[in-house]
This record gives sequence, structure tokens and C-alpha cells, in this order.
Amino acid sequence: MGLLKRIGQSAPVRATACFLMAGYIRFVHVTSRWEVVNAAAPQPYWDEGKPFILAFWHGRILMMPYCWPGNRRMNMLISRHRDGGLIADTIGWFGLKTVRGSTAKPGRERDKGATAALMEMLRKVKAGEYIGITPDGPRGPRMRASDGVAAVARLAGVPVIACAYGTKRRRLLSSWDRFVVPLPFTRGVFVWGEPIAVPAGAKGEALDAARLQIEDSLNAVTREADRRCGLDPDQILPDEVLAAA
Repeated sequence: MGLLKRIGQSAPVRATACFLMAGYIRFVHVTSRWEVVNAAAPQPYWDEGKPFILAFWHGRILMMPYCWPGNRRMNMLISRHRDGGLIADTIGWFGLKTVRGSTAKPGRERDKGATAALMEMLRKVKAGEYIGITPDGPRGPRMRASDGVAAVARLAGVPVIACAYGTKRRRLLSSWDRFVVPLPFTRGVFVWGEPIAVPAGAKGEALDAARLQIEDSLNAVTREADRRCGLDPDQILPDEVLAAA
């Protein structure tokens, strides 16, 4: 039986594991020096209470609670997989809410869970709240955006803003997403991209163009975050992304 399965089957063990992980995230943050690049991109939306979709890669999820101001309600789309439950419980310690489901494109995949998640996200945006999505989650392909994120942005009528963090000291796991585990006492950076609007009537090639623009922005901020930390910005990019760069 795998470690995640054993943790998921015991509520006390799961709660303890998530508490410890949240503590580790706080420890890394408080013992490190952090820089924020292009904070001017999301700031007007926060100042005016205008919703947008925060997008970041699955492998860069660990420190993302610290890119977000505590006075703006965030709802993270988290998968229904077992590891998604652990992520949801961990980020809950930072006041972040969750929507459980996926970003399957409406009309193409008959997934009741995805439809319910989509409707919930649209309700949150209509109420003036914000949505966070990992466009390559929950199972990849790594650092390739699904068309669901562009579809959600189109239906919600809000822009997508990419964000990534990097740290000078880190460990890369051998998981499908090359998950980044930052180490304490390091130097870190959050890099924001520019808002990307998806036209209300976008479909077919137009919607795919928006999806690709979101993917390119995510890869650009991820590379920039690593570059500013003195790391090889191409170290964890998939071969197909490098070939297209």
C-alpha cells in the first residue's frame, strides 16, 4: 500500500500530515528572503475587487499560498484524487478554500464532477471571489495547459494571470510534475505574468490560441523565476516545450 493511500485512510494521520506540511511551508517562507516580480499585474484587480483566474503549474504549488493576499478570497480547483485531498487540507491552513473537480472542457467530456466544479467556480467568480487553477493537473502532461482553463476564463468573463515561484535551494522530486520542494534558508522569488483575456466568443482555433497563450505565459514566468534564483531555467521544462521555445 502506497504512502498516500495509507495517509488517506486514517483521518488523524491525514490531519497530522497536512498540519506538518503547512508548518514546513511556513518555516521555508519565514527563513528565506523573497522578491516579487511584476506585482503590478494582479494589484489593480485586488485593489478594485475584480476577480481573475490565478494559474500556476502543479509542480510549483507548495509556496503559492504566499503569493496571495489574505484579504482576497481564493478558491483553488483541486482534483478528487487522494493527493488532491491532502493538498486541499494543507492549503486550508492558509485560509484558502477549494473547489473539488477538474477543468474538463464543457461539452466535450461528460464528467458530472467536472460540470459541478465548473458551475461552482462560475458562482464564486460571480460573487466577486477568485479562482486558482493548475492547468496541467492533476496528472499532466507536465507544463502543458489543458483547454479547460481557457474555457473557464471564457465562460467566467475574467482574465487569467500566471504566477510561478522559484527558490535557489530546492529538491526536485521524480514525480510526473517534477514537484519542487524548496529548502529553508534560501532566496526565493514570485514572478507574475500579464493578464490574458479570453474572448467571449472564442471557440475552436481561437480557444486553442488562448490556451497556448496561457501555457506560454506560465512557462515564461517559471523560467524567469528559476533564472532569477541562479538556476538553469530549462532544467525541468519538457522536451516538447524546449523544442517550441
